Amino acid sequence: MAISSRRFVTQLGHQEAIDQVFLASEKQLRPNRSGNLYLQLELSDRSGSIDARLWNASDQDYRAFDNGDYVHVVGSTQLFQGNLQLIANRIRRADPHEVDEADFLTLENDQIAGLADRLNEILRQIKSPPLRHLSEAFLTDATFMAKFVAAPAAMKHHHAYRGGLLEHTVNMMELVLRIADRYPDLDQELLLIGAFLHDMGKVDELSYQRDIAYTDPGQLLGHIVLAMGILDAKIQHAQRQSGSPFPEHLANSIKHMIISHHGQYDYGSPKLPMTIEAVALHLIDNLDAKIHSFSQLIRDDANVDSHWTQYHAHLGRKLYKYDGD
Repeated sequence: MAISSRRFVTQLGHQEAIDQVFLASEKQLRPNRSGNLYLQLELSDRSGSIDARLWNASDQDYRAFDNGDYVHVVGSTQLFQGNLQLIANRIRRADPHEVDEADFLTLENDQIAGLADRLNEILRQIKSPPLRHLSEAFLTDATFMAKFVAAPAAMKHHHAYRGGLLEHTVNMMELVLRIADRYPDLDQELLLIGAFLHDMGKVDELSYQRDIAYTDPGQLLGHIVLAMGILDAKIQHAQRQSGSPFPEHLANSIKHMIISHHGQYDYGSPKLPMTIEAVALHLIDNLDAKIHSFSQLIRDDANVDSHWTQYHAHLGRKLYKYDGD
């Protein structure tokens, strides 16, 4: 019988005994300052992830399981430099009867199906013939859509779970529908297509059958370059299906939104946003990613008795989490 209850990662506290199943990823066998080997890895469930260490490890320990395996871990938690980590005494590949798949799904299948339905509903309201034909080229590609609804939006920072790309995309499209009327200079339908396609290269940049990792094309090219190839193929398909050429200015506008959506050169965009829709897309993308990321940091924070999270060096700040109670 599968395990029916557990302590999720976000529920764990300091010096808590652990004896349960996690999803393993990013394992490394490393030497400490004395030259002794230890196993470093990340353990996760649907709530989040925690860094783990197995001291005095061997090559046999390293080869006992693979990234993406469910592992049974016995150990305890501890705070180290403000971060909660797990010190394992034993790690082994979990038996199938020990695993409850629901413990590792951030989004349930019916939630993903609902988001996919909403994506279809929004895109099929587009009236511009070229943009409608383009969106249909994607929506009727079963292989692409199967990957799109399953893919995460990122490795770590936001929506980093099965269905995360779909959730992030639909969130952005809902924002477009709410703000576009306030800014008459915005082309709402063009911006909707930008929101739909801005991160589509993630479907091939990342592998996500169980753990999340970069594919070889993802490492070599990145999702922006991969998206260009996907878009060109779909534009060709849309032209064949419609019997009409796809307007060059629309193709260039969509490509520009994709390559500029990170907003800054040092964040990976080869161009800065230079159209109203590209500026709006970058800001909407950043809003949804930041709200999700900050909310996750607050939920995962180990300082459970404080109104403040630990200091996050990559943000340059703590986060206030007082909830009024």
